[in-house]
Amino acid sequence: VQLQASGGGLVQAGDSLRLSCAASGRIITYYRMAWFRQAPGKEREFVASIRYKPAITNYADSVKGRFTISRDNAENTLYLQMNSLEPDDTAVYYCAAQLNFKASSYYQQSNYDYWGQGTLVTVSS
Repeated sequence: VQLQASGGGLVQAGDSLRLSCAASGRIITYYRMAWFRQAPGKEREFVASIRYKPAITNYADSVKGRFTISRDNAENTLYLQMNSLEPDDTAVYYCAAQLNFKASSYYQQSNYDYWGQGTLVTVSS
């Protein structure tokens, strides 16, 4: 499984961006996919996740109401629509795939089996 994240860039506060994560495999078979981010000088943190069946989504409190995660199973692509971007959203964003059910929670990085290389989002004030 290979994951390729793209769509990052430099934007101003209040702007929108959509990140994409193209998978080499059939994501319809993946139990869950997620986005994480790592800001400069900080640890990587959970942003959002989406299960396959049922299509349950979860968000970090800091992005709830502004970001939307979705998946296109036919295109084997995961998306993150980011609206009302803030300078604190500046980070490298990583997509991740969890192939099978695990007892640990959706926000734990150890759940995820495969990771993309990251795409940089910079939000200026």
